[in-house]
Amino acid sequence: MQGLHLTADLHHCRCAPQWLLDAEQLRRACIQAVRASGLSPVQQLFHAFPATPLGAGGVTATVLLAESHLCIHTWPELGAVTLDVYVCNFGADHSAKAHALMNALLSLFDATHVARHALQRGEAPLTPSEKPAL
Repeated sequence: MQGLHLTADLHHCRCAPQWLLDAEQLRRACIQAVRASGLSPVQQLFHAFPATPLGAGGVTATVLLAESHLCIHTWPELGAVTLDVYVCNFGADHSAKAHALMNALLSLFDATHVARHALQRGEAPLTPSEKPAL
């Protein structure tokens, strides 16, 4: 159950407004970025929230990947976005693909301030001789 979990908090996004507001436009861009990075989309849900007294509603997006998931939350009234890319490295190391996807999304939103984090998840699998007897 090893994997790489990448997150990024974006502030002062200078992207075109549709990337923060339009669920369908964002869906197309995300699926294109997922495929371009070499990952495999399995299912997706993109939800646009209605406007509030604070401003336009944002978008929450989830793309289920064969390798794990991508999640995005936009706050157009703040010009902010959170990104979450997680890949399981079962059978192959998908870390480079996760980084490629994250970089594509960072480029799309064009934020002036980005806080990025990477977390290695899980443990190295046990070899057959290390596995406990049942």
